[in-house]
Amino acid sequence: MEVTVLEVAPRDGLQNESEMVATQDKIELIERSIAAGLRRIEAVSFVNPRAVPQMADAEAVMAGVPRPGGVSYAGLVFNDRGLDRALAAGVHEINVVVVATDTFSGRNQGCSTAEGVRRWRGLAERAAESGLLRTVTIAAAFGCPFEGEVAESTVLELVRQVAEAGPEEIALADTIGVGTPDRVRALVSGTAALAPDTVVRCHFHNTRNTGYANAFAALEAGARVLDASTGGIGGCPFAPAATGNIATEDLLYSLDRMGYVTGVRMEEVGATGEWLGSVLGQRVPALLGRAGAFPGPAVRLEPQDSVSIVPADFSPS
Repeated sequence: MEVTVLEVAPRDGLQNESEMVATQDKIELIERSIAAGLRRIEAVSFVNPRAVPQMADAEAVMAGVPRPGGVSYAGLVFNDRGLDRALAAGVHEINVVVVATDTFSGRNQGCSTAEGVRRWRGLAERAAESGLLRTVTIAAAFGCPFEGEVAESTVLELVRQVAEAGPEEIALADTIGVGTPDRVRALVSGTAALAPDTVVRCHFHNTRNTGYANAFAALEAGARVLDASTGGIGGCPFAPAATGNIATEDLLYSLDRMGYVTGVRMEEVGATGEWLGSVLGQRVPALLGRAGAFPGPAVRLEPQDSVSIVPADFSPS
């Protein structure tokens, strides 16, 4: 079965880093991702640079990235000004976020959830006229850092509303990493039932170490696109304690072992994760870059490599 892994490290991964990352390093991250076989990349965010300073160089990044055939660049867009910038920068797709709760929506986007839906509809219409692929993401779909639990019925009603604007994808985002596989299955299957002609995509954070289990529950329930971040970096600057995304390389390891087809070379992504750690000056959360793939090269043990775990003076009683 084919699964699309959408690389979000250049945007969602880097946006929460306090130390500014050089534009050229962002471009190199994208170049390395393409070389590893990733074909959909959320490269930039067209938001107010005062709100998210790390994304202030969006135009410069898009001006410097390679443009090979088959590679699609996405940009996060919140309003008409952001869409104007995205069109001028030459993205292939947009991602518009609608937050499931009013409190988080106000913190994240300065509007209510209902206003977020209205904005999405206007942006979707304009983007369709320009030929862009359109994704709408329902953020905090599994829980809100300010209002707590978010009812399944609330999320599915939002799915119904945003689906009216004809998105190619509806993404369910566990923005603060509180989801569990049972809830994932319910929301993914519910979304697919309400919008049968729309691709279901999922975005998981591994804040409480449930991200990978949630990813496979999503696939089992019918999702076909998974967001992931090289190195497992990332988080939302407006959500307290929202730590990193699921790591692209660690996700690819399980996908590969389970027979899913992605077209992405996990070892190269793992090497990029290690490189990214050197850029950020800290070790990334991903594990594949440390442990390596399995099976790896055979290890030959010489006689002198043998180690006894029995003390020399041991005698059985």
